Parts: sequence; C-alpha cells; structure tokens
Amino acid sequence: MNVAELTALIDRLRVEPGETEWLEFKANRYEPQVLGEYLSALANAVGLIGKPRAYLVFGIKDGTHEVVGTDFDPTNAKGNGAQLLPLWLSLGLRPNVGFESHTLVYHGKRLVIFEINPAFDRPVEFYGTAHIRVGTSKTILANHPEKQRQLWMRRVDWSAAICEQASLADLDPEAMQKARKEFLTKFPSQADEVAGWDDITFLNKAKLAIQGRITQAALLLLGKPESATLLSPAVAKVSWLLKNDRNEDLDYEHFGPPFLLLGDRLMTRIRNLKVRELPGGTLFPMEMT
Repeated sequence: MNVAELTALIDRLRVEPGETEWLEFKANRYEPQVLGEYLSALANAVGLIGKPRAYLVFGIKDGTHEVVGTDFDPTNAKGNGAQLLPLWLSLGLRPNVGFESHTLVYHGKRLVIFEINPAFDRPVEFYGTAHIRVGTSKTILANHPEKQRQLWMRRVDWSAAICEQASLADLDPEAMQKARKEFLTKFPSQADEVAGWDDITFLNKAKLAIQGRITQAALLLLGKPESATLLSPAVAKVSWLLKNDRNEDLDYEHFGPPFLLLGDRLMTRIRNLKVRELPGGTLFPMEMT
C-alpha cells in the first residue's frame, strides 16, 4: 500500500469504537515471542469472523487511540536468536498465512502496521501453539475447543472456489491452447467434439469453470501473469533459488501464472551437474549426473 492508502487505513481503524478480535493497538513494542503469538491469535480470530485482514498497529494507544509514535523497527529487529525478526516470525507461523509490515509517518508520528491474512482452513500456530483473540484478550486456542472446531470446519477446496472478478479476458491464450492439447492427449476419442467447444464450454468440461464462472484453479493454471492480483490474499508464485555449497543465495527468479506453462520454464533453470568419482583399483573416473 502507498502512503495515501496507509493513511486512509489508519483513519478508518482509529474510528473503530475499540479494540476487537481483529484489531490491536499498542504504544510500545512486544517481545518477539509475544508478537508472534499475537500474529497467530489475530489470524485465527479474523478467520472466524470472515474479514479480509487483521491489524496490529504500533504507535497508537489502545482505548484513547491517541497517536504517540513508536521507535519499533521490525525490519532490523531480531527474533529469539540471530535471525531477523520477519524471517523468524514467518518460520514460526504454520501454516504461514502471510503478513506484511508497513511504516508510516502519521500526524508527525512514526507508526508500524502489521497487516495479517486470515487463517484459511486450519488454525495458525506459532512455533507449535495456536492462539486466539477472545474479545480484546489473547489466549491459547486449545482452551476454546468450539473456536478450534470452527476453524477446522472452515476447510474448503480453495481451488474450486469461484473468482467473482475473473473473466475469459484474464486467461492466457497460449495456456488455453496448451490446455486443449493436453485434454485431447488424455481424451483422444473426444477430438471432434472438443473442436466445436468455445472456451467457456471447454473450461466447464475440464472442471476449471462452474456454469461458466471462472474458478481460482483456472486462474492459477491458465491466468495471465497480472491475473494473480485477483487471487489476493493468496500468493500465486513459484520461486527458483540457486544456492552454493554454503547455502548462500547466488540467484533467484519468481514465476507467476499461468502455471500450466511453468514446468518447461522451470526445467531450463534446473542444473544437473556431472559428478566424477574415481573407483578403487582403476585410474579411469566414473561420471554420473
């Protein structure tokens, strides 16, 4: 979000009547462990409520919503150990629903905003323990079995859900052509019939659309790269990393939709080096990939 969007967000949050299950204001920073527990609690709470995000704001007093500012800098802070705080928090959240931190100067005061995605189909744990917000209090989720049960019961097939904003214009023509080709490879007896299908009929038959409406699976497999924004807060990305023998990053590349065309692109990045071994009793090396 840009500065104007962050400012408007804080304006909206400050007019809330008070802290809720999905909103926490704090004047001072948390210890890393407590901060991670709050991310778990807010993710689980907002997942039950059905809102798109939860928020944790540093630099605003709870109760009065007075802007006091904070010197908390999550990008340079450390977790419990030598790891940087964002990485340590991400490693502790399972499943990692994702969060973002933003820094903003608001009314002359520095604020830090954590934007947290909701729990999706299971409780979010932080290093093995799930937490929940009950009113304005953070507590262990296991102490509230009815809420824990509700989070597990929300499990759905995300990929089969309709993306209300998507249309055929969001699908990549090359990926559509590839999909038709692979469909015919599996069902060669339907070649004459498939030739007469328009795109939406084909998607219905391939179970990538439901009554002409585009599913999220269709966007992942066949969507144009820019269509990934329609899947937010889900992240449609595959990352290729190249590391040396000391586990240091040498190179990377991120890939978005259409994932149907991704396999061949990724294969060009994967290296298959030759290893030369000298067996005992001979001077001739053995080569293996």
